Amino acid sequence: MVPTLRDGDACVVWWGREPRPGDVVVARLPGGRGLGVKRAQFADPDGSWWLRSDNVGVGTDSAAFGMVPGGDVLGRVVARYWPRPAWVRRSA
Repeated sequence: MVPTLRDGDACVVWWGREPRPGDVVVARLPGGRGLGVKRAQFADPDGSWWLRSDNVGVGTDSAAFGMVPGGDVLGRVVARYWPRPAWVRRSA
């Protein structure tokens, strides 16, 4: 799959917005990995999320670091405004 966003893209993030499966989100990644932009795949009943990389061959995701607590999913990416303006859509 081709990544929705690339390094250096500037985005509009709806901070505090509850994600839905398929949304691109900003999350605090486990193990001191910092912040990451990932696709929310599904949530557990306890509120934690399984996050996927759009570029599975290169990126890291929940397959490497496990479920991410819901409180660490900080917001939903809604648009890219630079360098190629576009709405960021939910995957099917």
